Formats: sequence, C-alpha cells, structure tokens
Amino acid sequence: MDIIRLLPDSVANQIAAGEVIQRPASCLKELVENSLDAGATHIQVIVRDAGRTLLQVIDNGSGMSETDARMAFERHATSKIKEAADLFRLRTMGFRGEALASICAVAHVEVLTRRQEDEIGTLLEIAGSDVVRQELAACPVGTNIKVKNLFYNVPVRRKFLKTDQTELRNLIQDFYRIVLVWPQVQFTLVHNDEILFDLPAGTEKQRIGQLFSRSLKQDYTSHFVDIKVESELVSIHGFVGKPESAGKQPQQYLFVNGRYMRHPYFHKAILTAYAGTLGADMNPSYFVYFDVDPESIDVNIHPTKTEIKFQDEQMIFQILLAAVREALGKFNVSPSLDFDVEGRPDMPVSRLGEQKYEMPRISNESHYNPFHSATQVSKDWQKLYEGLPKSQEPIAEPMEREGREQTLFTVETPTGTPTAVGNRYIVVPDKEGILLIHRVRARACVLYDIYMRQIRAQQGVREQLLFPDIWDLNAEQVPTVLSLKDDLRYLGFELEQLSPLSFSVNAVPPQLNGQNALAVLQNILAEVTATGSSVREEWQKSLALSLAYSAAGGQQTMTEGQMRELMDQLFHLNSFTRTPDGKMVLLRISEDEIARKF
Repeated sequence: MDIIRLLPDSVANQIAAGEVIQRPASCLKELVENSLDAGATHIQVIVRDAGRTLLQVIDNGSGMSETDARMAFERHATSKIKEAADLFRLRTMGFRGEALASICAVAHVEVLTRRQEDEIGTLLEIAGSDVVRQELAACPVGTNIKVKNLFYNVPVRRKFLKTDQTELRNLIQDFYRIVLVWPQVQFTLVHNDEILFDLPAGTEKQRIGQLFSRSLKQDYTSHFVDIKVESELVSIHGFVGKPESAGKQPQQYLFVNGRYMRHPYFHKAILTAYAGTLGADMNPSYFVYFDVDPESIDVNIHPTKTEIKFQDEQMIFQILLAAVREALGKFNVSPSLDFDVEGRPDMPVSRLGEQKYEMPRISNESHYNPFHSATQVSKDWQKLYEGLPKSQEPIAEPMEREGREQTLFTVETPTGTPTAVGNRYIVVPDKEGILLIHRVRARACVLYDIYMRQIRAQQGVREQLLFPDIWDLNAEQVPTVLSLKDDLRYLGFELEQLSPLSFSVNAVPPQLNGQNALAVLQNILAEVTATGSSVREEWQKSLALSLAYSAAGGQQTMTEGQMRELMDQLFHLNSFTRTPDGKMVLLRISEDEIARKF
C-alpha cells in the first residue's frame, strides 16, 4: 500500500505559518511591508490585546483588483518576482509569496481593497485558508486588512504566546525596525484605542528623535555624530553615538536597502572604531544605513529576511570602520596619539594640558621575606570557637573572599556601643573582637526583606506627594512599566498613566527620604530590563533590590539609636552576611588578629 500522499493546501499553509508567522509581531511586519511595497505614504496599525484579538493595517497604497485580492492569499503567489533571477535584483520588502497564505491559515482575515481606477472595491473574508465570502464593496483607495483571533485553530501555538506586555513589546520592536528606515512615510500605531505613535513624515534624524526622545525637553539626536561615505561598492550613512552617551542598553540598528538586518560582523566593525573610548560594560548607540547593489547581497536566507549575506563583507567592514573613526575624530571624540611625546619615559602618551609627570620611585626592603612573616593569618579558625556553648555555635561557613578569611557570626546582636566611620561603615565591639558593618549594604538587606514581604502580601506603605512628578518614557519602556505597575504599588509607588508615554508619580515609598523619585524609578526600570527575564518572580526580586539600594543610600548620617536599630533588624534576617546579589555586608576582626597586627 502506498503511504506517501500530497498534503492539502490548508495543512501545508499551517506548517509554513509556523516558520513565517511566529507571533503577532511577525504578522505586523509582513502586513506593513506589503503596504510599503504598494507605495503607501500613510500606514495605520490598529492592535487589540497585543495582536491576539485584532491586528489591522490600513494603507493608502495602490490597492488590488478583485482577482489580485483573491490570488494574494494563495501560496507562492506574489507580484514582486517573476523568475529566479529576480531574487538577486530585489528592491521590494516582500517576495516569497508565503506571508498572506500563512496568516490566513491560522487566523480570520478580512480584506477591503480598491485601486484608483476602480469605482468600487472588493471585500474578502477568509478563515483557516477557506474563503468565506467575496463580494463588491465601497471603500477608499488602498487596502484595509484585519487579522482576527490569531492562532485560533492552532491552540498549542496560541498557548505559547507570552503576556500581553511582552507581545506588545515585540510588536513595538518590529514597528521601530520598519519606521526607522522609512521616515518618508507617516505611521500611526494604536493599541487598545490608545494612540502610541503618530509619526509624521520627515527625515531619518527626525524619526529617531520622535521615537527615542523621552520628552520635548530632551533632544536625543544631539548625542550623535553623522557618518557618510560613498564608494562603488557601498554607500553608508547614518548616526553613531558619542562615547560619553554610551550605556548598558544602547539603541543599535543596521539597515540595508530599506530593510532591517542583524549583522554581528558589521557590529564588530563599529565597536572596533570606539576602541579605547568606552567604559566597562558600556556600548554605543548607532543607526547605520547601507545602500548596495541588490545583486551583491542575498536576503533569501530565512523567511524573516533579517539574516543577510554580503558578497564583499571584509571590504565593507573596512569601509564602515574607517567611516565611524573619521566621524568620531572629526568631532574630537576619538582618542588621538601625540607623536611628539610617544616613547618618552617621563610623559604619558596622552598629554593633559602642560602638566609634567615624573617616573614613580619605589623603595624596597632587601631583607624582607614574606614566607617568614610574623603577621601570617592562622587558618585554624575552628579554634576560635572551642568551648562555646551550643547556643553560640556559628551559623555560617567561613568565607575566603577578598584576600581575607572571614570569621563567623552568631545570631546575637552585638551589645557594644556602635560608632560610625564616615558615611559607609559602622564599627561595634563584640565578644570576639570588633565587627565592621557596611551601612548601605546592611540597610539594603533589611529593606529588600521588607519590600519582598510587601510584594508577596500585595500591600505597602506610601507617602503622597504634594506636587506629583511626571515620568516621561519612550514606547519601548511603557509595556515594561505597565507590567511592573502593580508591584511598584506594593512597594509604595503610585503611578497614574496620563498619556501613552507618560505617568504621574503621585506617591513614593517613605524610605526614599526625599530622593528624586524619577531617578530612582528610571534606575529600577534599567535594572529590571537588564535582567532579561520574563519570569515575574525574577523581575520582582530585581525591582525590590534596586529600590532597596536606592533607599539605603539616601540616609547620610545615623544616630547611635538608628545604628542599634539597623543592627537589630539585620541580625534577625535569615541571611545577613551578604546582600541578595552576593556583596559582603559585615566583617569580623578577632582580638587575636588585632594583636597580630600590632
């Protein structure tokens, strides 16, 4: 009996949809790219429930005839190419003829479309690859396509979609990748009846400013310098951030021929140009646009069309590296060598003003032998506890860190008089010697415990502000803040959304002691985003710890009573020797060790 059979088109389309349409953001990308290929100058995107319920794209492009509207949803039907050779001359965004067929295989789709030369348009309804209705209908020129109930017939795929906040963040990310390279097109994005973006047509720099400037007072593009280079192989232009504007969460975008791409090799070229100018863990932002002959690149590697292969990658690497270096050097933001002083032992390579430097002089003791030093620290830490009653046995293991063996700590709070050493440490005598406590970290441990208990109990204490602060965000940050809003309320922050991109901060935790609430919130947002976790519990821990550090650093001086209270709270925690992120909180120096030092 024969066992090989041809799959029905509906099944084949569902299989293809698994690769082309992975989530609502994939659907958005394909539909908007079709609108751009149709020559639209204004594209409206309407989303409900992060694309699960509805994803609608309305454009004023060329529209389709009745026959084309029906053919567009057939597999491998496209107007972009006619033969295989056209794959190497692509200037359109789409070309594979898979997207619409894949979308209608896993959703309910409704299309209204009309060409300029037609008096009446076409209405088409499709569900799971089956045409439900096709008739003439009145509509404006262009195309209006609605995708409803995505993955309604693929429950496994629908179940694996993330939260609405996560899916909305992915939608916005793909929206950014399109609008940044098409600034000449007006875009509107509406989510749950709220306008998130209304971007007028303009220049590339204006579009970058529209997306990333958090408020009208901040000109985001002032942190960038222009790059521009023309060659027979490639034309490159765009903007690279000044080194002082680098951060841990930079905006980094590469585009080629109007298309977003991922390219680690070209990313490396840009970072190489910044060599020696960036701090640790700091990365520059950049927006770089390439224009090359379509025959010299291959975009047909993956259905998402973000992985692109270049014919002359090494040469383009060198051109890009030189262009970024020239741009940074032109604006005096790239380090330069002073060849007049290079090699001279009494001057550093980089001259700071006219200050003169001398070589350091080092004295040494010729008879010193470290292996016979009387100050060696004994490793017999157990002897310190011989004869102690069971109730005073150590509760932690010894810690060999930071070059010093740490002795153990008992549950009892030291009864000696605490003394502040500057604004960082508390010194207190105890039965074994002296205890040195890092004040900020100790308070951070205490506050972290309080905040986590508030989050679990879903209630917290807040202090109302007489004059609320306004927190301006960019659209990428809004979904994260919305997902954190309840947890922030449990910690003491009361946020009220005033507009799609701004919140009013009406109350704050009382432990902030007058600190700038907006700076604290921005730091919390950065720390939570840096965790990169979609697990809510991890977000909560990062949120509580970030707030604990911010609040702990706000109190500059402490009275004896406050120090005693802090120690009592600290020693009643389940874990008090280290902070939740592993930093040392306290150090015991025994009387024997002190004696050896003398």
